[in-house]
Amino acid sequence: MTHNVVLVDAQDVEIGVCDKRVAHLGAGQRHRAFSVHLIDSAGRHLLQRRAAGKMLWPGFWSNACCSHPAPGESITDAASRRLREELGISASCRVLYSFEYHAHFGEIGAEHELCHVLVAQSDAKVLPATEEVSEIKWQTRAEISAQLSSAQAPFTPWFRMEWQRLISEHPSFDTPALQA
Repeated sequence: MTHNVVLVDAQDVEIGVCDKRVAHLGAGQRHRAFSVHLIDSAGRHLLQRRAAGKMLWPGFWSNACCSHPAPGESITDAASRRLREELGISASCRVLYSFEYHAHFGEIGAEHELCHVLVAQSDAKVLPATEEVSEIKWQTRAEISAQLSSAQAPFTPWFRMEWQRLISEHPSFDTPALQA
């Protein structure tokens, strides 16, 4: 099955569609994406280890869910859909900010995304889809920050960028009372 991504300009205006795999080859083509940070009622964050079969950054740790909206699909609808598909949970998502990044994974390909960063809260039992996720863990802000202090820790580049900005510009993003 072919999955298309939405190609965008620097202002997130749609300029076309492209096969997802093609959009990630070489230097990558700028496309719309999202990244969900899932928090439980204790304020812990769900981290996932990307499945070994992923084209880019397989086996790396990242936030709960990262993907792309389908053409014509809103960011929040796409984020909720992928939480169900990847983790088996239903949660409403709230957009915090967006940013553009470009990261290469050796000679294999690259991410060039205009990424919308969202937060959601859930205490539901997580049922990871094994083709997407090889492992999950819940961690506190302090535990994650300590791990990220090592440049050698196997985290995706977008997670590192998002975490730094979330902590500095949205310091209460993981306060459970604010997630309602």
